[in-house]
Amino acid sequence: MNDVVVNFKNIKDGGFLSEFSCPTCKNGMLSFNSDAPTKGKKNKYLLCSNCAANFPIIDNIPRLVELDNYGESFGYQWNIYRKTQLDSHSGLPISRNRVKAATNWSGESLKGQRILEAGSGAGRFTEILVETEADLFSFDYSTAVEANAKNNGSAKNLTLFQGDIFNIPFEDQSFDRVFCLGVIQHTPDPEAAFFSLASKVKPGGYLYVDVYTQSWYHYLHWKYILRPITMRMNRETLFRLLNIMVPIFIPPAKLLRKLFGRAGARLVPIVEFSHLGLEPELNKEWAILDTFDMYSPAHDHPQSMKKVKSWFLDAGFTDVEVWYGDNGVVGRGKKV
Repeated sequence: MNDVVVNFKNIKDGGFLSEFSCPTCKNGMLSFNSDAPTKGKKNKYLLCSNCAANFPIIDNIPRLVELDNYGESFGYQWNIYRKTQLDSHSGLPISRNRVKAATNWSGESLKGQRILEAGSGAGRFTEILVETEADLFSFDYSTAVEANAKNNGSAKNLTLFQGDIFNIPFEDQSFDRVFCLGVIQHTPDPEAAFFSLASKVKPGGYLYVDVYTQSWYHYLHWKYILRPITMRMNRETLFRLLNIMVPIFIPPAKLLRKLFGRAGARLVPIVEFSHLGLEPELNKEWAILDTFDMYSPAHDHPQSMKKVKSWFLDAGFTDVEVWYGDNGVVGRGKKV
């Protein structure tokens, strides 16, 4: 990552760093440190002022979690396909439209506001959010944050770090907007993840989430039939297998979608996205990526619309809107 200019100046010079609180003791603030040179190279880390816990800075990205964690299948996939789902790569507004649908943001400047993005992956939504001109803090539990750094790290209003959705290193009620799409179903406890996100929203601020839909017929999907096997497979083996199998299944998947719509596409054990207007080679990448995303994660916990709405209400949100979107249940609300 030597060719990437991450927004590390904000950390080293104490700018946005003053916003981080220690994820270990919750009371101390983090400060930049570097020890004596080792073989001519200094080791950089963040040090807690209260408990002296320290967190390494690797490739200019603070790592506030254990590096070996349940999210590593995501780190694996996003560092292989780091550009695949970027609108700037596809030339299509796929991610932009999803952001707009979830947030109702229509392109106006949000300069002076603070946005927290949880579970950034390779930064498909980060690319859109930096355009708001808000101070954007974006994190992922996995090493996918490295792919995001390569894609978006030069943005002056972006601060990236590797963090835990259950232990977000900021004070409560410190963000104008908190944004989390395509993530909480892949955590061990989606409800606890939601309330962790909700706690960071200021009064008058907004929370935006989506989560896979829970219904009886969704459990008939190939994903839930095969996951007991695939989630236990070596991820490299699974990835190689899907590279062989997915291209074989793309033609019948396209035909079944044409004949029977979305339900028809579910009859094959892959996903593909030619209906979005993707070119064939890029569609193959999306298909391999998202099929791997179906079968490899350690956690997959869909939720009902009723449940998601109850979360918003119980967390003290008003103007709550919950609906079915392309990726499942979508919800937004304003903090009282």
